[in-house]
Amino acid sequence: MDRAVARQVSGVATLLVVAGLAAMTLSPAGLAAAVARIADHPLQLGAVLVAGYCLRFLAAWPISGLSIVVGFTLGPFGVPVALAGAVLTCLPPFLLARRADGGPLGALGDHGRRYFTATGDLRGVVAARLAPLPADPVSYTAGLAGVRPGAYALGTAVGELPWVIAAVLVGASLDELTTRGLTASPALVVGATALALLLLSGPLYRLLQARGVGPALRR
Repeated sequence: MDRAVARQVSGVATLLVVAGLAAMTLSPAGLAAAVARIADHPLQLGAVLVAGYCLRFLAAWPISGLSIVVGFTLGPFGVPVALAGAVLTCLPPFLLARRADGGPLGALGDHGRRYFTATGDLRGVVAARLAPLPADPVSYTAGLAGVRPGAYALGTAVGELPWVIAAVLVGASLDELTTRGLTASPALVVGATALALLLLSGPLYRLLQARGVGPALRR
């Protein structure tokens, strides 16, 4: 077996095992309960939130769950904290994927590179984050595609901003901390998706022009 293939297979298998254990032992509800107990202790609260953001991708929690926790404890002023956490929690899968080279994940990296070549790194990340897509597949794809870390971090911050604001405001309005049964409003989903499509409209039109479809669009 090729060394790159063996390394990727063993790495993915290890990640799946760790993620499975994390999903069985950790939960947003458990984190919410822990935060509720230490809400009046800033240092402990900060440590728990940092740990939650760092471990989130292993347990496949939605970022919005952590943003709700931040909103409940800090109120609307927690938006900068939650946004910083959203960027932080997206870095581990991105950095892990950047270490992959060829192998079974090479095809996904090739598709990602074509997408980011057409859109540009920053625009592509912003659009992907605005769209209602799972956070971690976007992170892995960007890492495999070789997106620049600076553009990735900035694009994640910009694209996650509306989702973070909405979740923090939800958390700030709760009387009791819970992350169950909370979903994004249809208006937010439609609005964020429309912004993502608007960002991609220019690259898409240029791609269609390059394939000879552009003149037909102007008639």
